[in-house]
Amino acid sequence: MIRVELSTARSARPSADARGERYEIGDVATLVTLSLRTVRFYEQEGLLVPVDRTADGFPLYDDDALDRFFLIKKMKPLGFTVEEMRSLLTLRERIGRPELTAANRAELHDRLRTWVSLAEEKLAALQEQVRLAEDFMIGLKDDAARSLRVDGELGEDPLGAAARGLDLDDSFLDFLTDPLGDGPDRTSTNTLDADPRGPENTGEGGQPGGR
Repeated sequence: MIRVELSTARSARPSADARGERYEIGDVATLVTLSLRTVRFYEQEGLLVPVDRTADGFPLYDDDALDRFFLIKKMKPLGFTVEEMRSLLTLRERIGRPELTAANRAELHDRLRTWVSLAEEKLAALQEQVRLAEDFMIGLKDDAARSLRVDGELGEDPLGAAARGLDLDDSFLDFLTDPLGDGPDRTSTNTLDADPRGPENTGEGGQPGGR
């Protein structure tokens, strides 16, 4: 069974916490190693909420925002939708509230276990896709290697490579290598110049139908 743990604990950044660190959106992109375009997309979707603004009016984000983005980054390869990300982020925030009753907390934990099962299913599907991709690459490499072997054989002896495995007699092979019969192992008489009527129809002086 594949296990996926979705931690509800915040990432440890003690120095930032001590100073009450605030980050501009470019800093968030750098820290979570996502493109600025990707971070802006999730900001527009409401998954990144500013907690303050600079003197110039630019939004500022805290460590909680970074934690949300680290989770989003983990969910992206598994194919979770924006709405699914939003739902899980909301669940993680609710489950950490100290005012929850024991019953409410137990209910939220049950929902979190459902998310774990869903993540396991998505991970298994992703692993199957990777397996199929690896099989494809292995087959493609085998095809390439086979093609190189065939090309090498044909380059050295194209007729020999083509005839290998076929039961061909010597006369046919001689024809393939010297179809006009002009090779050194053939007789000097060209059979294409012979009288199709045979030698008995050749008269004196070699003229056909001599009298």
